Amino acid sequence: MARKRPSRSLRLDGASLTLDDLERVARAEKPPPVALTPRALREMARSEKIVRRACEKNRTVYGINTGFGRLADVRIGPKERRLLQRNLILSHAAGVGPPCTRAEVRGMMLLRLNTLAKGYSGVRTAVAERLVDFLNADVSPVVPRRGSVGASGDLAPMAHVALAMIGEGTVEMAGRRTTARRALAHLGLRPLVLEAKEGLALINGVQASTALLALSLSTTQRLIEAADMVAALNALATGARPESFDPRLSRVRSHPGQKTSAQRIAHYLKSTGCRAAAPERVQDPYCLRCSPQVHGVSRDVIAGVVETCEIEMNAATDNPLVFADDNEIIAGGNFHGAPIGHAADRLAIAVTDVAGIGERRLALLLDPAYNHATRFLVPPRSEGLHSGLMMWQVTAAALVSEMKTLAHPASVDSIPTSMGQEDHVSMSMWAADKLGQIVERWRIVLAIELVAAWRALAIGRRLPRRGPLAALVGRMRAIHPPPFEDAVLGEMVEEAARILELTGNPTGGQT
Repeated sequence: MARKRPSRSLRLDGASLTLDDLERVARAEKPPPVALTPRALREMARSEKIVRRACEKNRTVYGINTGFGRLADVRIGPKERRLLQRNLILSHAAGVGPPCTRAEVRGMMLLRLNTLAKGYSGVRTAVAERLVDFLNADVSPVVPRRGSVGASGDLAPMAHVALAMIGEGTVEMAGRRTTARRALAHLGLRPLVLEAKEGLALINGVQASTALLALSLSTTQRLIEAADMVAALNALATGARPESFDPRLSRVRSHPGQKTSAQRIAHYLKSTGCRAAAPERVQDPYCLRCSPQVHGVSRDVIAGVVETCEIEMNAATDNPLVFADDNEIIAGGNFHGAPIGHAADRLAIAVTDVAGIGERRLALLLDPAYNHATRFLVPPRSEGLHSGLMMWQVTAAALVSEMKTLAHPASVDSIPTSMGQEDHVSMSMWAADKLGQIVERWRIVLAIELVAAWRALAIGRRLPRRGPLAALVGRMRAIHPPPFEDAVLGEMVEEAARILELTGNPTGGQT
């Protein structure tokens, strides 16, 4: 379906998609429309021509006129090539479990489209344009979350995306579920009839795993910024020794993430306008003293995962790949999800460590030996009658424990599939899926620490007078004002989590 594209559309060339681009298309309430560059359209047409020639010469080429996986030794005749591609999608749409979110599915479609735009997939431009239509019309196939082992790519999730393109399965459109066939008719489109290799090109590669990783990574980037601010607020409330954040300590160890976190925490404390109190302890517990080291190594992991993720977002991952310049079609293993599985596991471990040290700082905030206030931060002279934040530390402990279990790496596991043909798989989809669960738990743990730090400062009368911490305290006062009597605080904790994500956003937060 031809459409005029606004000049500010995201133009995909297969080589320059960024994490920010993906998040805008996947998550924004009004995402930018997407389009393919003229060069991408030319390169796709060139590679499709190579596939067509291979079919005309009746050469045996995997995925074009053969079966798949262990069935690759079965030759498929010319009259059955379309049926082969259709059957591939139908049979591989074997996902189960709860559906992926709209943002995750939009991320999958954008990444698959960007891969096709590179011009190594051998598909018609009409196939890529169908993904453009879905993204711009906000049509999201319903994609079950379970069923991928991350090699040969995310076959089941991506088959559910492709299913909608051929008029099968279920989609969400305008916030409601309908059949793919009805959605296509509403858009004035007919179901795609897939030509040689096109079904395979739609499902080979780990675009589902990569989309989940990318979205969790974007959230993590915001939360690590917010974590430094919460750690500084905690240090102010507990009277932590400021020399723990002295830049000279980080300079002689040289890890870039540690330098950044130490500088930020020190800056937040210095900008409060509060006179530094006389040190009350010879040394602080590790959870205060080592915040720059723990937050910092997570920053370094995040930086490495961003690099891996953006490489994968702009990678050619089909099998086989079509090299038009050389007039060759080459089979290989670019679909394997090892880079994404390992990246997701590294990030899961790093995030869990930051949440663990945050929970320990939270515990200090409930102790009058550190908080200059009351046990469990109950209102003054109300101990016993009120329980304060006693149970919220229990909640944080439960969430961190769950995170520790989920942080066990998925990428160390492999179960052979396809009669042993696919005998080493990546489990990248599970690695990325559980990373999302870990990040969501961390978000709440961090919010609970923020609530406790605010209460400790308010009860202990140690409020920052100016700077980013004062702005953060002002936001907390608005959603959780004194006198802090016992109440159901779940909605307020969720609101604090939303404040943290805004705080950690370099374009809109109080950093």
